[in-house]
Amino acid sequence: MISRRNFLGASAATLAAAAGRPAPLEAQLPQQERALPPSILALQSMKDQATPITAEERQARIDRARRLMRANRLDAIMLTGGTSTVYFTNVRWWLSERLFAVILPIEGRPFVVTPAFEEERAREQLDTGPLGSANTDILTWQEDESPHALIADGLRARGLASGRLGVEETVWFAYSDGVAQAAPSLTLTSATPVTAGCRGVKTAHELDLMRLAGKVTFKAYEAAWKALEEGMTQNRFAELVSAAHQRLGFSGSAGVQVGEYSALPHGSVTPQVIREGAILLIDGGCSVEGFHSDLSRTFLLGKPTDRMQQVFDVVHRAQTAAVRTAAPGVPAQSVDRAARQVIGDAGFGYDYEHFTHRVGHGLGMDGHEWPYLVRGNTMPLAPGMTFSDEPGVYLRGEFGVRLEDDMVVTENGAELMTPQSPSLEDPFGNPV
Repeated sequence: MISRRNFLGASAATLAAAAGRPAPLEAQLPQQERALPPSILALQSMKDQATPITAEERQARIDRARRLMRANRLDAIMLTGGTSTVYFTNVRWWLSERLFAVILPIEGRPFVVTPAFEEERAREQLDTGPLGSANTDILTWQEDESPHALIADGLRARGLASGRLGVEETVWFAYSDGVAQAAPSLTLTSATPVTAGCRGVKTAHELDLMRLAGKVTFKAYEAAWKALEEGMTQNRFAELVSAAHQRLGFSGSAGVQVGEYSALPHGSVTPQVIREGAILLIDGGCSVEGFHSDLSRTFLLGKPTDRMQQVFDVVHRAQTAAVRTAAPGVPAQSVDRAARQVIGDAGFGYDYEHFTHRVGHGLGMDGHEWPYLVRGNTMPLAPGMTFSDEPGVYLRGEFGVRLEDDMVVTENGAELMTPQSPSLEDPFGNPV
């Protein structure tokens, strides 16, 4: 049986066609999208604004990696399935008990170790990036053979049997331990100075992709917020956020916490319903050509209490203090300290009493990556580094407020990639 809503939509489309006019937007949509609120239906795809990373850009990353290998006295680095492999080679491979590894030496031909039955897929993947299967040695192993021995053989062939191999931080211990057993004269150490050294500083193109990701998530959040209704479940609101991202051309999502559960920074699995006067804290983002956004907004239906307003104002000032502190040469921990000082001066503790986490994490192709804005990190900031700026105050049993925007260090300071939230009642007062 056709519903009245669908009947009217079909009738409108028929009449519009007969009159030579375009059908109303709702009538042109697939059935599953017609129940979406007008604020989300009005969104237009932004996917054509995203320009993919080229093989030449990935080759520049490899060249930089080799310079950093030299500076850190590494003879080669080992990558397995994961983000760094995509970053350098555009090879997308999952981690499993079957070892697939890319070994990038400081000079000469790289080599890949792959299960023999995966050779064709490995060659196909390599040809999408700067290495190319013709310029890479491909060593294959059968199911009853040791891939670790092949890595030892490949390094020995390059005169690196007793060299220093940097291991990327997400490589499984079983893999690195296997290589250590197969090549006892080899020194295994961390490749983080190389991989984080490359990924931590973004190029102009990478920053463009991150700005676009932030803009997409900002618009998606705003569209979902306009559709907020009392009685809506947290899951329904999260569905609207995801649908808004899809309308904008990208996959994105947000976690949603309501009322007292907003005081848990990463939330609760308890089912929640949105009521007037209860705070909502949403946190999520999307990916654009592999680069992420990470935004949090805190708002409510109705009017905030004086205590809610006080906490919001403190967190807003703390976020502002963080971005104003960040600049080239400033130690990463100083940014955390600046935000924590504001929160402490307001009576919410200078340590982790109510601001229970660091002020920010590195952001790029992973949602959390090096470097981190946290006490004890003395690394000097550099232009092109990108972080979340996300102070919060969490009052257990009451509510929490977190404001998060993505921040880039510039030549002269730092700036947020999206507008700060102006208030609990109007979190999107300055749309991008």
